[in-house]
Amino acid sequence: MRSASSRAEQADQRRAELLAATRRVVLEKGLANTRIADIAKAVNVSGGLIHYHFATKDELITAMLRATLDVESARLEEIVRGPGTAVRRFDRVLDYYIPQSRADQSWLLWLDAWNTALREPAVNEIVLELEATWLRAIERVITEGVAAGEFTCDDPAGAAERLDAMLDGLAIRYTLHPDVLTQERLLAHARTAAAREVGLSPEAFSA
Repeated sequence: MRSASSRAEQADQRRAELLAATRRVVLEKGLANTRIADIAKAVNVSGGLIHYHFATKDELITAMLRATLDVESARLEEIVRGPGTAVRRFDRVLDYYIPQSRADQSWLLWLDAWNTALREPAVNEIVLELEATWLRAIERVITEGVAAGEFTCDDPAGAAERLDAMLDGLAIRYTLHPDVLTQERLLAHARTAAAREVGLSPEAFSA
């Protein structure tokens, strides 16, 4: 007879499989067009099994987005807390922020979530958490750089807000129109803006 802990582990594993499948289907079909039947087909299970773990499609989608946020937040925290000078860590934050290609799955997912957030309060809440996570990370690395004497910035929180908004706009343009804005130019813009906010030359980030 299986123990309660083994049953719980099996349930957690099944939930993780369903969340991973949901992410794959959403990236293919979009949040609005994804159905429970699509996810069930992707993992070869019944819709009833999915509803056993997630009462509604909205609950499943929200859980998938939150799981994605948790993974990305943990990675961002590793970068901010990582080795090296504040300049190096700030540059790694910028590199992690921008899309790595037009097919960057994280950016495609969050762009879709932003659109959905206009009408879905639960998704909007997660998007706000995502924004807050990035704002805190940028503000923190700037604040630490100021404390270390590497940066000059009287308002790290304001600098974080300006950079976050600018990077979002550039990333959207790059994702939708890669022929207009290349990934290399996007990173150059990010470094230039970041350097101006902390009293450095852009070359300090790419050196």
